[in-house]
Amino acid sequence: MTYGLLKEFAAKNRAIPTEAEALIWNYLRGCQQGVKFQQQHIIGDYIADFACVSKKLIIEIDGLYHSLPEQKISDEERTKWLEREGWTVIRFTNEEIFSNLEKVIERISYEQENR
Repeated sequence: MTYGLLKEFAAKNRAIPTEAEALIWNYLRGCQQGVKFQQQHIIGDYIADFACVSKKLIIEIDGLYHSLPEQKISDEERTKWLEREGWTVIRFTNEEIFSNLEKVIERISYEQENR
């Protein structure tokens, strides 16, 4: 039952990405480095914004909602669970993406190459 709800929610998020997610997705899907990312990928009870299964790399894009104290705690717990499962999680804020997309892409490329 939970998986069905997650699947539905992930499909909705893929159909209507945030502006920051759309910018990163345009880079990831056009990336020719031999790695494939999936958008809104279900892992356990969570949905990762972007996940490269072969590298066990997750990219999360955090809007203002993620700065709320209760959401920060939830994000930390989620990240810890994913890391225990062998994933590497990197996070970027919307502001980082809008103000310095080149640096964000460099970090993603670095993580891809070093996983």
